[in-house]
Amino acid sequence: MLYLLLTLLGFIPLVFGANILVDGASSLAKKLNIPNIVIGLTIVAFGTSAPELIVNIFAALSKNTEIVLGNIVGSNIFNILGILGVAAFIYPLAVKTNTTWIEIPLALLAAVSIIILGNDSFIDNSSWSGFSRIDGIVLLLFFIIFLSYNIKLAKAGRDQDDIAVKDLTIFKSILLLIIGFGLLVLGGRVIVLFAVKFAQLIGIPERIIALTIISIGTSLPELATSIIAALKRNVDIAIGNVVGSNIFNIFFILGLSSVITPVQVMAISNIDLGVNIVASLMLFVFIFTGKERKIEKWEGIIFILLYIGYIYYLIFN
Repeated sequence: MLYLLLTLLGFIPLVFGANILVDGASSLAKKLNIPNIVIGLTIVAFGTSAPELIVNIFAALSKNTEIVLGNIVGSNIFNILGILGVAAFIYPLAVKTNTTWIEIPLALLAAVSIIILGNDSFIDNSSWSGFSRIDGIVLLLFFIIFLSYNIKLAKAGRDQDDIAVKDLTIFKSILLLIIGFGLLVLGGRVIVLFAVKFAQLIGIPERIIALTIISIGTSLPELATSIIAALKRNVDIAIGNVVGSNIFNIFFILGLSSVITPVQVMAISNIDLGVNIVASLMLFVFIFTGKERKIEKWEGIIFILLYIGYIYYLIFN
């Protein structure tokens, strides 16, 4: 119980650090006259995915590859089935044209790409399955394409949503950046260290811990952002935040983790990779089930029930 408590406590500096890091970086970017779209799709996206990034870096450096993959896949599944499910239940989520035809298909492509790249033994009859450093570089190249797409949107002046940015001095902005990064490092290190000890002590795979406790904990910024956006009827932010985070998680975080250390994929992990694809596909299909491009309340309920069923399978199987 002590190890579990320490693991959960690690999310406090992790999430708080991500929050103040975003405040500092956004304020600094605003003073440098960087457009809102760039701030939203880079700094804010990085901030909400910073917990996954830091945890994965520590897990990769420690060669805890089950945590590396489980955190990414678990976070992406929770983002769609859990977060979008709750957000749609609060208020139907209208989906923009760009999100419908570019960003959601790109998130689906990311989900499909990792099940292909991670199945060397099935495709090539290799003795080892997983993400090599070359696979990691490929994923990072996909991320560059995604980043280029965001830059193109910025230059076109589209999606200029208002983003609340604190007006801080340059000194305070840099100070928040340093403190935020320090808290991220502290929280990430504590989570990986004690989550592994907890899993070893009670005799369950690190994969299960990563897919449940760690992935939900590192997705707390996305959860808070999407729920607040749904309550304020800012539905574009709610769904764009989740889809962008899923793309960011796979192409950048998993890519970077694989470059640090090759990530082995066990056969049983294909179930999780399959659930990730199904969730992404359902998100795309649900957009077209009504008269307008929306995720309705009843579809949000289906997402939530599916996530509960998935967690039940993980725990009791």
